[in-house]
Amino acid sequence: MSIKQVAKEAGVSIATVSRYLNSPEHVREKTRLKVQEAIDKTGFSRNALARNFRRGKTSLVMVVLSAVGDPFFSGVMRGIWRVARREGYSILISETQFNTTGFNEYADMVFSKQADGIILLASISPFMRDGGAGSSALERRADGTVPPVVIGCETVTPELSHFPSVRVDNIGAAREAAGHLIDLGHKRIAFISGAHDSLLTSDRERGYRAAMEDAGLPVAEGWVQEGQLSIDGARRATRELLALESRPSAIFCATDEMALGAMHEIRAHGLEIPGDISIIGFDDMRYAATASPPLTTIAQPAEEIGEHTMERLCRAMRGDDIGAEPEVVPHRLVLRSSTAPPRE
Repeated sequence: MSIKQVAKEAGVSIATVSRYLNSPEHVREKTRLKVQEAIDKTGFSRNALARNFRRGKTSLVMVVLSAVGDPFFSGVMRGIWRVARREGYSILISETQFNTTGFNEYADMVFSKQADGIILLASISPFMRDGGAGSSALERRADGTVPPVVIGCETVTPELSHFPSVRVDNIGAAREAAGHLIDLGHKRIAFISGAHDSLLTSDRERGYRAAMEDAGLPVAEGWVQEGQLSIDGARRATRELLALESRPSAIFCATDEMALGAMHEIRAHGLEIPGDISIIGFDDMRYAATASPPLTTIAQPAEEIGEHTMERLCRAMRGDDIGAEPEVVPHRLVLRSSTAPPRE
């Protein structure tokens, strides 16, 4: 069915039907009823793609994240979807798998205006041209060729630092996590980070080091290990820590996923948690409470981060000035059974 047939059935002009479909508040109630009855009778369905093309928008938001299966981001996505449905947007998910050379379909999509906005969830920029610094496609945002960008959670690369974000206070939260171990009486506290150049965990490492310094405790050689943000990486890092002459009595992991890897390796060495080594994580992903033992961690409000990120992007897509300052949401220390005072 076409709009012409709807107009004929309703006894109105094509322009009136078009006005009803796009701005019903500008059509008299009596006419609105006639047009709607004609639509119901004819089975007419608007071509949303064509309508959006005429309006210069797609009602589509692209969400870019490193790994779709990350348990923490499932909560963030629930928040994004909730707001997207309310605001009339659909979501397209793009996975980078930590790939730094992805200037291809992503750039094609945003430059051809196939998405009205972009959310980066703790992900590297998938819009980096080969050639290194200063060649990011996102730098062209100011001339209007790229839709608005909002970062959910941490800024991962320096080139993204000038974009607005929604996150927790990673330094303060990590300081609180390490402080909890210190309050329990631990003095030999190790830290498992991401990669050495990862901005995702660098603030958490700074918070850990600040807490150690506040307490007058040294960070011994080898006590900071790279866990590559994975279970296997954390297992390798834990093996290095367990092989040290001055073995730590507690380990702070920059993510819960790495904490699970560390716990597995500790048990594989015949050690007890928290009897021999206490473990604390970061994120409070859905497996943390059911780990063995249940994992003490820093809880990030995943759904709230997703909601605020999508809301901020919606404001930007409406043309509001949302600024570049990060929006900081509250974290929470969740005490469970994986931490305890050290043995004498």
